[in-house]
Amino acid sequence: MLEFGVPITAVAIVFTVTLWMRLLGAVANGWLADRVGRKAPLMISIAWYSVCNFIAGFSPTFWFLLLFRALLGIGMGAEWPAGAALAMETWPICSRGFMSGVLQGSWGLGFLLSSAAYGLLYDSIGWRGLLWIGILPALAIIYVRIFVKEPAVWVENRRRQRAEKREVRVPLLHIFKRGMIGNTLSACWWMGSGFVVYYSINALFATHLQQDLHLSPGLIATPIAIANLIGFIASSSWGWVADRIGRRWAMILPAIVVIAGAFMIQGAAGSGGMYGQMPSYLAERFPTEVRATASAFCYHQGAIWGGLVAPLLAYFATSWQLGFAIPMLVGTVVAAVSFIVSLLLGPETKGKALVSDLVVA
Repeated sequence: MLEFGVPITAVAIVFTVTLWMRLLGAVANGWLADRVGRKAPLMISIAWYSVCNFIAGFSPTFWFLLLFRALLGIGMGAEWPAGAALAMETWPICSRGFMSGVLQGSWGLGFLLSSAAYGLLYDSIGWRGLLWIGILPALAIIYVRIFVKEPAVWVENRRRQRAEKREVRVPLLHIFKRGMIGNTLSACWWMGSGFVVYYSINALFATHLQQDLHLSPGLIATPIAIANLIGFIASSSWGWVADRIGRRWAMILPAIVVIAGAFMIQGAAGSGGMYGQMPSYLAERFPTEVRATASAFCYHQGAIWGGLVAPLLAYFATSWQLGFAIPMLVGTVVAAVSFIVSLLLGPETKGKALVSDLVVA
């Protein structure tokens, strides 16, 4: 904001564009993951967003930053469907909910590391240096290349598609066909609500601490780091619960916790549980032929709604002179109620086997 002489709402729009571009990358890579396998698209996406983040650190103008953060969003969106489908198809059914919680909750570990980097390094390397650090995830490609195998259920499903000449060439169209469109739309509602909750709590929390409370980088980083550590523990714990009481109630109950304690530390305990079953629940709601594409679309269309949160909150906070806390609270509570309703109307998938059968082909 200071370096390029733009208002805080313009900086928030960078956040929005990054989120919106996730849908493009997610659907494209979801299609690729359903057609050629989960592993290669995963590696491509990690390389893409790592490099884009690094280049963004050299931005000479605000528009250059906007461009490469938008391109980053494509790779960021592309990573999730391939990775989530691979993990859920590989993990045993008896503990898939727990692994889903660990997988999704690990986002919080990354957030924790980034907040630590901000608190320790921002004063010395600035925002550009923090973006340059974003090249480090590219190292994960080496591990994926050497150790990760394609899930057996996908390999068999793809073999059967070819052998029976029933290949699903455009999986995105199939999820909107009769018999599946209701499931798709309800999953979109659920995911959209979840994104709005998450970004109502997190998108401008650091800005709230900086602008409203005038805290230093070190003091800003501390509650964010603690909240994300709690979020990871909560996501994993509620994942264990999901393997016993079902996916829906393992998300509904923590959503109620979010409403009751809708701010950062209290909200982290609830929101970690809210999001932990997203990989498993989406994987279990869609057949193998379209799983990555369906998960990609339903998950990342939520980023469109989540992307609106930051500029809207910034607008109400500054133009209406409310500060950031009240708009954040309202967005969190309203979206959490919507999240709960969408799950009450959705199916329960606990114990569902992910099979190689051709369902939509």
